[in-house]
Amino acid sequence: MSEITLYRHALSGHAHRAELFLSLLGLDARLVDVDLAAGAHKREDFLVKNRFGQVPVLEDGDTLIADSNAILVYLATRYDHSGTWYPTNPILAAEVQRFLSVAAGQVAFGPAAARLVNVFGAALDHERAIEIAHGVLAVLEKHLNGRDWLVADKPTIADVANYAYIAHAPEGGVSLDEYPNVRAWLGRIAALPGFVPMQATAVGLAA
Repeated sequence: MSEITLYRHALSGHAHRAELFLSLLGLDARLVDVDLAAGAHKREDFLVKNRFGQVPVLEDGDTLIADSNAILVYLATRYDHSGTWYPTNPILAAEVQRFLSVAAGQVAFGPAAARLVNVFGAALDHERAIEIAHGVLAVLEKHLNGRDWLVADKPTIADVANYAYIAHAPEGGVSLDEYPNVRAWLGRIAALPGFVPMQATAVGLAA
């Protein structure tokens, strides 16, 4: 197997998705930290890997995959021979895709955006981000009633994609106290063999 390299930032939930899934699959990967504060992601040597200038980027031999959700799909289809992380059943596959869209939509504009304000000082509407966060958390709370995972009876990349920014929502000032089903789901992910946490920051409600 070719050497796998993950270009990441330790405080990026998008990068953590890829790092977590690599670990859950038992794949060894070289982690390369990209200095976002110094603008390393906008330099030409990185832009040749991802023209959008964003982490993460996965390098698997001669293959380059950018975008965190695309990396999850690539790793699951290439390295998960059980077919559980990205189901082949068309209905389940569609459900996984729906929750990948949630991760790129409501979660990105909600808990992820709220956290960006507190952790990185991003010039975003913090109150609106918190409002969006509670909206998606309320939906997930109902969805997880009586079920362990977002899609199937086993964890999928849908769970991996949505984990980090929800787990670290308190850093953005978003309380998880009213969402026991969501908290239990986060706990199940953290208990998976191979789980690796994302670096925490003492800001917001986590201060």
